[in-house]
Amino acid sequence: MKTTFMANAGNIERKWFVVDAEGQTLGRLAAEVAKVLRGKHKPTFTPHVDTGDYVIVVNAAKVKVTGKKLVQKTYFRHSGYPGGAKFTQLGHMLENRPERVVEMAIRGMLPKNKLGEQMYRKLNVYAGAEHPHQAQKPEVLNLNIR
Repeated sequence: MKTTFMANAGNIERKWFVVDAEGQTLGRLAAEVAKVLRGKHKPTFTPHVDTGDYVIVVNAAKVKVTGKKLVQKTYFRHSGYPGGAKFTQLGHMLENRPERVVEMAIRGMLPKNKLGEQMYRKLNVYAGAEHPHQAQKPEVLNLNIR
């Protein structure tokens, strides 16, 4: 009888991938990147182990959204003080901190626990086309997004 393979820290091989976000839809891009960070693209995926790879997202400022989201979608923060609610529109965030928009979209698709935090740390997002991770020799990840 064969046993089921269970990954552990000793037999995980991690790769580095670079994703170009130019012209990609935000949600579809985030779903594909979250899948790679989690490790679901590998046959050795194990739910309770971080088997995912490192992902570098470039050109985050050139990501697109559909519909009226630039005006209607808002991000909520709270200062912790009474009346400290702050709302920011997606269009304003894309102008000032576009990498934060992509990070938040991807983070929302990862597990909400310590394992999800560990997966999120393997994400690097840059607004422009340049990144400082050439030494890791990242491979280009072609996403099957329409």
